[in-house]
Amino acid sequence: MAMSPEACVLALDQGTTGTTALVVSRDGRILGRAYAELPQHFPRPGWVEHDPLEIWEGTRQVATRAAAEARDKGRIEAIGIANQRETVVLWDRQTLEPVHRAIVWQDRRTAEICRELRNGGWEESVRERTGLLFDPYFSGTKLTWLFRHRPDLRRRAEAGELAAGTVDSWLLARMTRGRVHRTDPTNASRTLLYDLGRRDWEPSLLDLLEIPPGILPEVGHSSEVVGVAEGDTLGVEAPVAGMAGDQQAALFGQGCWSPGLVKNTYGTGAFLLLFTGSSRILSGAGLLTTMACGERGDPAYALEGSVFVAGAALQWLRDSLGVLERASDSEALARSLPSNEGVYFVPAFVGLGAPHWDPEARGMLVGLTRGSGRAHLARAALEAMAHATVDVVEAMEAESGIPVQEIRADGGASANDWLMGFQADLLGVPVRRPALVETTALGAAGLAGLATGVWASSDEFLGALGEAAVFEPAMDPSARQKEREGWKRALRALRAWSGEG
Repeated sequence: MAMSPEACVLALDQGTTGTTALVVSRDGRILGRAYAELPQHFPRPGWVEHDPLEIWEGTRQVATRAAAEARDKGRIEAIGIANQRETVVLWDRQTLEPVHRAIVWQDRRTAEICRELRNGGWEESVRERTGLLFDPYFSGTKLTWLFRHRPDLRRRAEAGELAAGTVDSWLLARMTRGRVHRTDPTNASRTLLYDLGRRDWEPSLLDLLEIPPGILPEVGHSSEVVGVAEGDTLGVEAPVAGMAGDQQAALFGQGCWSPGLVKNTYGTGAFLLLFTGSSRILSGAGLLTTMACGERGDPAYALEGSVFVAGAALQWLRDSLGVLERASDSEALARSLPSNEGVYFVPAFVGLGAPHWDPEARGMLVGLTRGSGRAHLARAALEAMAHATVDVVEAMEAESGIPVQEIRADGGASANDWLMGFQADLLGVPVRRPALVETTALGAAGLAGLATGVWASSDEFLGALGEAAVFEPAMDPSARQKEREGWKRALRALRAWSGEG
């Protein structure tokens, strides 16, 4: 059915440090925008939690504000949700009240459970089914921990009183007053509980991780109407028609639906996805196999590498050390130096992700002298994002046999021109940044808009988003090699320290 020019989509991007709402028109204009920070809770070293009610309240507020801004400009036809993925919420089915704080994807409390499962010889069979490794990053062991430490919650879950899910399921439950308990393949594939071949929850994995099966949501599609958000819950009454984990939403929003295309989201962490289409490639180099969205939001596969700390390193410099007043100040500071002068920063605050996978690693600064100052720390934090990205790209090329021709960049830190130029230099290939770097929200909008006819095709959706900026590599290959050798030396120093610990 043809839509009027005023048709638009409300896209919600519920991330680790905040929630963004965009109202996206059919011709790609942003008619409304709102953002709210999300408080972080750190009850113990290595533990990271969110209050689910703060997640919901922040989402409700930004949705209401963005919709009010767009009220006289367009008509909201659908809602799309993108979310921080592995974060787990557990709530009462009847009251919709959370029964525990959400355990965030960055949380490391389940390292011992992962070690126990690994030592039990389960990792290879689980990797073949799920495409994942035993690491505290993923959702399943977070639920294992909750039920082991709170027997009362296990009893309630087994009695059918509780529901569990990733943040998309939690938001959908609140929007629909508990009528819909649902997720999509991209989020399900991050739980350690989802069989990539069968494309459904795997009972043997639920048994292995001691999780009552009745608590999990139904797995639907990423682009389809799943329910209606009631106006008095969200401030907008419209069908929820798009759901995807934030990184897969960004992959879709970047138009990466042909095999070989890669995107990197520079957010709290950095997340690279290589779209592989119908090919399910199991990695031997520490990469993950995950579900993605095809051209119409249909199920597809991707290889993923995750850098746990990227933009969060700048936040740490700002909030904990006072080195930066604003994260954006890092660009001018980096430009003020002719080189890094031997200073490297490996911000492994919560362990190392792909392709290293060392949950015990912790952050390290090396190469400091009395001449080192704010600029050195800021530049080292930016360089760390770029080096960690190259680590993952090199592993992707080796695993897939596909040479990467270009990186499509998004996320907050991609607005930093110095970082994008340095990234292109280190990779030796162009970095393309879209006109709107909020591609996570745009991907959610596209998935919802395709399901409801706001856009007739994915090409029409992508064509509405404007022209990209391209950063070409300019670094001499010998200089590139020297930069990479310095980074690898810093990694070796960190691993040596971690081993002594």
